[in-house]
Amino acid sequence: MSGEAFVTLATTDSYCMGAIVVARSLQRHGTTRSTVVMVTPNLSQQSRLALEDVFDEVITVDVMDSDDHFRLSLLGRPDLGITFTKIHCWTLTQYSKCVFLDADTLVLCNVDELFERDELSAAPDPGWPDCFNSGVFVFRPSLRTHSGLLEHALQHGSFDGGDQGLLNSFFSSWPAEDISKHLPFVYNLSGSSFYSYLPAFRQFGHNAKVVHFIGAVKPWSSIRDESSSHSMEQFVSLWWKEYLGYTTSSGAGKQQECSLTDNTPVEEEGPGCGAEEAEEAEGGACTSNVDTDPVQERGGEGNAPLRDTLTGPSSLPVHSPPPAESLRPPTEPETVSWDTNTPYLVSQLALVVKCSLTDNTPVEEEGPGCGAE
Repeated sequence: MSGEAFVTLATTDSYCMGAIVVARSLQRHGTTRSTVVMVTPNLSQQSRLALEDVFDEVITVDVMDSDDHFRLSLLGRPDLGITFTKIHCWTLTQYSKCVFLDADTLVLCNVDELFERDELSAAPDPGWPDCFNSGVFVFRPSLRTHSGLLEHALQHGSFDGGDQGLLNSFFSSWPAEDISKHLPFVYNLSGSSFYSYLPAFRQFGHNAKVVHFIGAVKPWSSIRDESSSHSMEQFVSLWWKEYLGYTTSSGAGKQQECSLTDNTPVEEEGPGCGAEEAEEAEGGACTSNVDTDPVQERGGEGNAPLRDTLTGPSSLPVHSPPPAESLRPPTEPETVSWDTNTPYLVSQLALVVKCSLTDNTPVEEEGPGCGAE
């Protein structure tokens, strides 16, 4: 048992795109650790070959699914049952310590310092800070821990139907036992921070180290999501630059593939689709180069055991994956519609702000004044 590794998981061909970005962003920022991806047997050969091109190790694992439709419906994410597969990361005992990164994360600078933390180190979940978010965590591979997690899943299931509920109930001492195991939020920055505590994001967001694209809409399924914040759009653009840089440098795509929604070919030369040169981060502060003064935004996102017939990892319900998808940007990206009332509400909010000047100085700008009907 030796060495350390960053680990991720790909259970569908589309998530392979995310996994590729995880590996590429780690390597571009100079990680000295190995990169490992766990994959499920349903992946296409094309996807597996692409992963083998960027990861140090590709490991096939059995699919595990909580099959807890009720609790998954509370999250509005019926697809998260398969995240139970994640607990196989504890079987990677060829490594002494690992950092798990969900395949929907993007690394913005060198984060090798995470290996100085102990198991189980993770960042608080913004929805319930006494729980950690399982998108980024430090762990020590152990067959004993893996067996304990399987037994816990059999006996208690997961309070949210996914891996996060399972891991939080298993590592139940995390909230209070050791504050050093609480990672700063910049290691798992989610979109919710842009609307739940915008002032904090404006103050600290430029220090973001890992961005986590939580929610049903992922960067690879939506080139431009008009419901997302201005800052989140910038992170999505960074994600696409990383992925398209891979397709260009690996020969998996042509420069023409770098066109986005306007179908205009990118004319700039060099790696990536107009991507800026990599800024190597050798320790020190991490700067995300993202505008932290975003426009007006809006938000949006009991313990049942597993099936009684479950007797071990091989008998866990198998997830039926969607048809194989190409590892290329969608020609007609999916979008989430923007509430048509939002522009009106934003304009009214601006008007209220102008009308609340403490010195009672009238606003001289043209258009309907304060108090105008």
